[in-house]
Amino acid sequence: MGDILATEADLLGMIKEYLKFEEFEETILSFDKECKSKGKLVSKPQGSTLRDSKMRIILKDLLSSFDDGDHKVFFELWTDNFSSEIHDTDPEAQSLEFYLHIHFTIYPLRRHPGRHDQNDFEERICHFKQYLETRGAALSQTTEFLPYYALPFVPNPTVHPSFKNLFQDSWIPQLKNKLEQFLSVTLKPPNSPRLLMLYVSFAMQQLQIQLVESERRISAYIRKFNKMQADYHNLIGITAELVDSLEATVSGKMISPEYLQSVCVRLFSSQMRQSVVQSTDFTRPGTASSILRASIAPPKEVPMLPSLDYEKLKKDLVDSTDRLRALLLQALRWRLTRSLPGEQRDTVLQAYISNDLLDRYSTKQETVLHLMRSKNEIVRQYMARLINAFASLAEGRVYLSQIPVLLKLLTEALRKEEKDSLTREHVLVALQKLSLRRSQQTAMIADDLIGWLMDELHDSDCLSDYTLEYSAALLMNLCLRTKGKRKCAENAKHVLKVLTDLLGHENHEIRSYVNGALYSILCIPSVRQEAKEMSVEEILRCYSKEENPDLNRQIEFIIKQLNSDLDKEEDLQPQPRELSGESLLTTEYLGIMTNMARVKRKASVVQPGVDEPLQRPVTPSSHRNVNTAHIIHIRKGVRRNITYKLPPLHSFIHSLSEPALSSLGSRGSLEPIPFIAGLTYRDKQSPSNSHPWAI
Repeated sequence: MGDILATEADLLGMIKEYLKFEEFEETILSFDKECKSKGKLVSKPQGSTLRDSKMRIILKDLLSSFDDGDHKVFFELWTDNFSSEIHDTDPEAQSLEFYLHIHFTIYPLRRHPGRHDQNDFEERICHFKQYLETRGAALSQTTEFLPYYALPFVPNPTVHPSFKNLFQDSWIPQLKNKLEQFLSVTLKPPNSPRLLMLYVSFAMQQLQIQLVESERRISAYIRKFNKMQADYHNLIGITAELVDSLEATVSGKMISPEYLQSVCVRLFSSQMRQSVVQSTDFTRPGTASSILRASIAPPKEVPMLPSLDYEKLKKDLVDSTDRLRALLLQALRWRLTRSLPGEQRDTVLQAYISNDLLDRYSTKQETVLHLMRSKNEIVRQYMARLINAFASLAEGRVYLSQIPVLLKLLTEALRKEEKDSLTREHVLVALQKLSLRRSQQTAMIADDLIGWLMDELHDSDCLSDYTLEYSAALLMNLCLRTKGKRKCAENAKHVLKVLTDLLGHENHEIRSYVNGALYSILCIPSVRQEAKEMSVEEILRCYSKEENPDLNRQIEFIIKQLNSDLDKEEDLQPQPRELSGESLLTTEYLGIMTNMARVKRKASVVQPGVDEPLQRPVTPSSHRNVNTAHIIHIRKGVRRNITYKLPPLHSFIHSLSEPALSSLGSRGSLEPIPFIAGLTYRDKQSPSNSHPWAI
């Protein structure tokens, strides 16, 4: 209760501060009178006073370190209190910083000429060299600064004519005066009231969301433009050939059916699937012309859904009856899942996000997301269903990942709900989809979700194949992270026991995720040692005798990983900020054009990442058929991700197949289903549509 009163007093103080800023004197009198009559406390606006005090301390420390020649303290304060935008784009700041580096470099020569500390001076010279090679390199083309690039290499700068001005008595006061003028402007605290600054911050966040959406649309338009341009060039070439053919017919030369077929194949190859193009008989009169006329027919206009009053919606979701809450959650989910894929669905999702449907920015104690704690099971279930729908779309996952309280609410529900609860199933599915994002993986690992999954999978006989499949897929995602592997290593025997017990499961999808998790954690030496003591290799060989070649190939890779010595613990560990490994080689020993031939042959190979393999997924376009989408998903998604750190894994993961995760859209259509690194497709009229967990 005390925190609420303090927050209220602070908010009222910000309101009064704003009214004073705008000079609403009479309003302030009425405001004070009403607050007093209602017994409301109003905090005093101390923010500006504190900011002024802090700025004065920073200014004093900067100037004193300038006078003392303490370059370490000075540049630490300089870096901490000025944004990179000022450092990188303000010419005045760049010029001043350059001369400040000179000042601190020659400080011992000015302070103790002829008897300075040589070690100290050499250290300052090294620091200046480093600056010239990094941040100062941008000024090397400027005539004003060019002579000073020779300073570190001159034995005695005090007698060199190029640096004579640096040792004049007037140089230091002039430089200090410039520094004081710069600091007085740059460190000047803002006069804007806190309420206005909060509003500006919120407005900037909204604009950022709109900017992301605009950039997404621009990218889509650029892709369309590039395709149109490529089609245009293709048409020019084909048109030229057809004109030549018409001229030939005037001369009495005949056009063969094979030639007509080849021209039409080229003409329609970008509009139709290759298999359809090859199977179409373009020699039949009217076929090509009919397809051409159909291709330029105006597309059907996609209707936009009417706008909603989101403030009223959110108010009723929090304050109304459980029945209305459930109906509203259902209606909001249906608006998203039953909208037409493409622009209509994107517009619905962006409306939800831009109006902050899930109260990401709310400071209220109870928000829409807190319906996950409702006493009504139906309300909790439909809230989980809506979150699951958000998580099924890439932009939805971005929005969800920015809500700090979300994972806490989901994992809390996961642990409290009954095992056969639909709420629990939707929460699990949403978490699996959110595990595509690195920040969410980190939070899940920190919340010991791996431990919960191991307990869940240990009792796999009590789980449905659906729950088991999602649990295994989520576990595999988390095990791809170094932190996840280390978490498994804390209880390696239990983890290995659970995973090896699942190797014989009849569902091949589940076994693929189990294999993936096994392969990942076996890169940890302590886990490999435990596996050898448990005779895991013999267990694996028992399952490699089955008739499924993909699973057999996965098991072979796991056995190779188990017997690998490539990842022994390193005795040599890099110090903080010390270069090591690939960064050491490419920073200090980078050659010129030494491997271009190899790069040209393998231009599509993605360069290795820093530590963890899982990156943002690549999603092929939804109009491709199942096989094509699967191939692109493997080659551009998982394979690319897994090759980071463990080279053999790309071949292993290549044989993994995708689970049925979720479906969005109208019945009877092939729909995109988010997974680890791409989309797959499911026919919604298949038997699986009868499951109660369909969105």
